[in-house]
Amino acid sequence: MCSPSEFQDLVSGRKRGVWAAILRAGLQLAAIPYSLGVRWRNHRFDRGLAQVHRVPVPVVSVGNLTLGGTGKTPMVQWVVRWFRRRGLRVAVVSRGYRAEAGARNDEALELEQRLVDVPLVQNPDRVAGARMAVEEFDSQLIVLDDAFQHRRIARDLDIVLLDGLEPFGFNHLFPRGTLREPPSGLRRAQVVALSRADLLSPARRDEIRRQAALLAPGAAWAEVVHAPQGLRNSSGREESPDALADYPVAAFCGVGNPAGFRHTLELCRYRVIAFREFADHYRYARADVDRLIAWAEDLEVAAVLCTHKDLVKLGIDQLGSRPLWALTIALEFLAGQEAFEVRLAGLLPRG
Repeated sequence: MCSPSEFQDLVSGRKRGVWAAILRAGLQLAAIPYSLGVRWRNHRFDRGLAQVHRVPVPVVSVGNLTLGGTGKTPMVQWVVRWFRRRGLRVAVVSRGYRAEAGARNDEALELEQRLVDVPLVQNPDRVAGARMAVEEFDSQLIVLDDAFQHRRIARDLDIVLLDGLEPFGFNHLFPRGTLREPPSGLRRAQVVALSRADLLSPARRDEIRRQAALLAPGAAWAEVVHAPQGLRNSSGREESPDALADYPVAAFCGVGNPAGFRHTLELCRYRVIAFREFADHYRYARADVDRLIAWAEDLEVAAVLCTHKDLVKLGIDQLGSRPLWALTIALEFLAGQEAFEVRLAGLLPRG
């Protein structure tokens, strides 16, 4: 199995050679049944052939066009806090992707630590989950995490994130690329937000904005960044992100876009001398921890860093003698915040 970066090198065409070309041809064939399934499912909802269920409160969906790694969780946090500051009772509803039976998945665990006053409902049937949030928690608004393609539940606002590193999934559906559905699906969005916009030149951001406007001409446009907030360990201790600036560190992650995490580490001026990747939503076993300990102990580093999503699954403060910290991030706007908030304000109770 290849790492996320190796997969992106392959489907992007950065990996060259005969064998890579053969693999891409095989992935193109494998994408045909996936494409047919996605297109048929969207056709059924577009034509009213599949039932859409409405719940009695406004619903906001945060999602994306591509597989993982666009920064949905920081956006969910930002949106929830926006409504909470205005006095609304908000619940987050998610599918619970790759959660073990009876347990929360990594994203829910992360949100639980960051949104302590917000109910988190995890249910593969998100219609049932949303109804439960209304009935049991008296929620006045639902935020759906990673739900752009989940069309069974009616929503009042669709927020779609485009990853600045590859906004349109290498122009191919999975597994030939990273698109979950054709880019034309963006027409359902009311807000399009370009994440990691700080990685791009103003000209490139404008080019992506124009592409998105052709697909979703009525959508508000925003540009956001994942700004480092601090270092946190599993005991809840927090430090400034500057605490390890200019120090040698090792880092690892199990996220959909490792390049984005590496970029954030570089923003903090960490000297990353070793880096390991795991699959998105990776479930760390005891053997994985032992291998990470052996790896860290063999390096001359001040600490080992991971994402908050990784830390909540590991639940440890040390890898051997090396301290383990998560770099926490928060969403900040470069452009479009006012237009974005206008769309959110349209869901506030009147009077």
